[in-house]
Amino acid sequence: MKTVIISGANGGIGIEIAKTLMQKGYFAVLLYHKNKNEIKKLNGNFLAVKCDVTNEQDIENLVNSLKTQNINVTHLVNCAGVSKFNLIQDVTFKEMQHLINVNLVGTMLLTKHISKIMISNKKGNIINISSIWGVVGSSMESVYSATKGGINSFTLALAKELGPSNINVNAVCPGLIKTPMNESLSEDTINSIIEETPIKRMGEPIDVANLVNFLASDEASFITGQIITIDGGLTL
Repeated sequence: MKTVIISGANGGIGIEIAKTLMQKGYFAVLLYHKNKNEIKKLNGNFLAVKCDVTNEQDIENLVNSLKTQNINVTHLVNCAGVSKFNLIQDVTFKEMQHLINVNLVGTMLLTKHISKIMISNKKGNIINISSIWGVVGSSMESVYSATKGGINSFTLALAKELGPSNINVNAVCPGLIKTPMNESLSEDTINSIIEETPIKRMGEPIDVANLVNFLASDEASFITGQIITIDGGLTL
């Protein structure tokens, strides 16, 4: 059985990825930080684990628990993330640290430990959920954009590093998606982005989940080191 770890599984995109992959027969290890309200509503074959991806001890405890339960990880989806909408001069150092730690360091730490399992198996698949702002940058989200750009660079380097171990590594870069994270955006901002989007709508979490499902499948086995935008054409 294919087993996927999904960080940030209680978020809008993470929960949809979990639903989609479980429907395809995956066993899912769903990581959450503070609450698991959405996870509780799921039906499927899964294990919910409280885990702070910025805390290496939490991740080591996770790995040890998986070993004890004979759970062999085949896929990893790094989906944990936070955002901050503000001018750079108004972002505090603490806020910068939080963005970098959750978005970038958390992705690296979880990958560091889970990739060891994949290397020993000589097979694996890692999908990092990034953002189009990591490709083109976003005004008022400079630190967030930097963390997502870091994820993209990490993805490219890791694909080269882990390729010889038969491990695929790709990044998915969503545009404006209808999730709780984007609820803080004003209606004018959302409408402005939609107007610039050729498809003329916000994306849905299922749009991202369907792409992740494909990249996780055997049909995508020759795809690695790719930074794939899914934004309705916004960055054209």
